[in-house]
Amino acid sequence: QVQLVESGGGLVQVGGSLRLSCAASGRIFNLLAMGWYRQAPGKQRELVASISNGGSTNYADSVQGRFTISRDNALNTWYLQMNSLKPEDTAVYFCKADSLGSRLWGQGTQVTVSS
Repeated sequence: QVQLVESGGGLVQVGGSLRLSCAASGRIFNLLAMGWYRQAPGKQRELVASISNGGSTNYADSVQGRFTISRDNALNTWYLQMNSLKPEDTAVYFCKADSLGSRLWGQGTQVTVSS
């Protein structure tokens, strides 16, 4: 069973940047799309950004222009570059991979933006 492992979270000041990584432990066959989600305390998990197998990207309005999702297929790794961070970006960030017949979630990485 392929596993997803996120890394790169941490504490950053307002306006700072972080890059999250999501590494798959193996190749994910029939991959359809990969996404980054986040969940703040007391709130529902929400989609932050996604990238299809064809390379099409989609962003939540709240992060459009500040966050960039990308991938390195050779490394089975996806990234979320987060710039101009705001306190409301504080959350646990999860990566998710959808393929034919399966959905994988990572364990999450904490991002805290201090003002």
